[in-house]
Amino acid sequence: MAPRRDRVSCGLDFIAVPDIPNCISTATEAGFQFVFLPIINPRYRREFLSGSLKDRNAPFTRSDMVLSNADWNTLVVGKLSPHLELDSPCEAVRQQSEAALAEELSFAGHLTLPAVTLQLRHGRVSNLARHLYSRVMASCSYQIWVQVPLISPAQTQRQYLSGAEEQTADSGGVGEGEDTWHWWDRLRNATGTEARLGVCLQVGVDLPSSRELDRWMGEPIKCVMLTADVFITNKKGFPVLTRAHQELMKCLMRLNCQFVVTGTSRHQHVKHYWQYLNHLYQTFLEESNNPLSDFAIGYEDYLQCPLQPLMDNLESQTYEIFEKCPVKYSKYQLAMYQAFLDRVPEERKGQDTIVVMVVGAGRGPLVRAAFLAARQASRQLRVYAVEKNPNAVVTLRTAVEEEWGDSVVVVSCDMREWDAPEQADIIVSELLGSFGDNELSPECLDGAQKYLKDDGVSIPQNYTSFLHPVQSPKLYNDVRGCREKDKPAVTPFEMPYVVYLQNVLRVGPPQELFNFQHPNKDKVINNNRYKQLRFEADQDCTVHGLGGYFESVLYKDVMISIHPRSHSPGMFSWFPIFFPIREPMQVRRGEQVEVNFWRLSSARNVWYEWSLSGPRVQGIHNPNGRSYTIGL
Repeated sequence: MAPRRDRVSCGLDFIAVPDIPNCISTATEAGFQFVFLPIINPRYRREFLSGSLKDRNAPFTRSDMVLSNADWNTLVVGKLSPHLELDSPCEAVRQQSEAALAEELSFAGHLTLPAVTLQLRHGRVSNLARHLYSRVMASCSYQIWVQVPLISPAQTQRQYLSGAEEQTADSGGVGEGEDTWHWWDRLRNATGTEARLGVCLQVGVDLPSSRELDRWMGEPIKCVMLTADVFITNKKGFPVLTRAHQELMKCLMRLNCQFVVTGTSRHQHVKHYWQYLNHLYQTFLEESNNPLSDFAIGYEDYLQCPLQPLMDNLESQTYEIFEKCPVKYSKYQLAMYQAFLDRVPEERKGQDTIVVMVVGAGRGPLVRAAFLAARQASRQLRVYAVEKNPNAVVTLRTAVEEEWGDSVVVVSCDMREWDAPEQADIIVSELLGSFGDNELSPECLDGAQKYLKDDGVSIPQNYTSFLHPVQSPKLYNDVRGCREKDKPAVTPFEMPYVVYLQNVLRVGPPQELFNFQHPNKDKVINNNRYKQLRFEADQDCTVHGLGGYFESVLYKDVMISIHPRSHSPGMFSWFPIFFPIREPMQVRRGEQVEVNFWRLSSARNVWYEWSLSGPRVQGIHNPNGRSYTIGL
């Protein structure tokens, strides 16, 4: 987990480097944290096939001793030669480029550089991909940042000549031949979505449509390169960005990427570029400051296994984390307040006692919320706190002695097995998971509703899961890295993960999947489900998995939600859920992504199965719960 930086991380690109230490001093004194430097001195021409320079014994670049190893490792990103053309139709150029690339990458490894960068100028990348892949797979120690222009030079020229920027946005952007995302997508897919291959996104004066910008938010952007001519001059003579560029930078800052300034400075001092970007970053931090984002710092796109509180006893620190949510319990309190008013009319409030059963009481936050709601409504309560975790029961019984007294009865029992002494007016639970039903709330509440009065109320009353495809090479690579030695390679791809989705492209709005109602009035209760969903891609993309969310009606109009459209502001009790797929699926604009999803069960377990059947058919994930089940 990478913590959020307290200031922007920004580098300075040098085209010509007569003195490396002096360049680094210039950059660091101006506030920059690193530099882009050519690995090879452009004056040292090399010939590998034939020619007068083929057998020259002179060094092809400067000595590694001009800097300490620590400086090479932390301050320098090496630039590969811009003339390399590994996919050139000319055999001599191709072979010359292959040899030069091998030499430069080898020297970058010798210097222990953190990253090297190369320019991508077209979509012919097959041979380049093979050579990069072979080098990366040979356990290189550095990352490779591929410089991809946000708009191709051909598209920039066309916009300039025709003045048709708005027309281009309306028509959905450039064609495939000019859409630079396709250049990157071919390279990424050809290298097997290699984790050490990232994007250095080159941002110029012109910007593509918002839809095309959104697609880059699902890519592994390591660095954003801003040309100096992108900056305009304000009234005081300092560099600033246009409003459109500011909004783009703030979106990119959510990905925790770095920045680099390139090109000839058009302002008084190069330090003003860093100062402005840092000012923009501080503004971004202030604007994004809320309980959810503060809680999620370091958890962005970080995979976690979903909890199984029915099978496992939660630890004290887990209870403590979720009890800090400022939204969830206030929503529950509001729902109970309204239910209490409806349950006992005003003229009976001094005579009737409402029986509330908190099932899965944990350490008692819902019990406290119930008493706060009762005090607000001026209603009398008798509460049963039912909890199967013997360690949490200790906390509950202590609260009875020190806080609640005889008004609360603690029951140490699985709610499905309890023989209640009376029936409840209201059952309250917080058994929901990131997908609504994935912590087995349906099975638990179905088993507990036997001690609810015929006209009794369940809080929550219902919950609905939602699903849509997502593009995220980051999550795909992280899932691939979860493989365990004693388990099949497919196992990590047949498990759901709780993850704060950040570096993703959402392919279409989430669609409703499964719904559960409580109390369940069906004569034969069956919580197995199957549904097929179809999503139309509004642009070319690559699907790496499925993102899941839930909405829940606690009581009447009181809701909690992690759905992107209706997310309860400031609530951090749940992150979304992610279902990976084994093979990334390339999808063209207008194609239908067809998703099949099942919720299945046996006497002892519940599990999910999922597959994509369009635009191409893939195999079913997790058949018969072979890799992942939720224990009953």
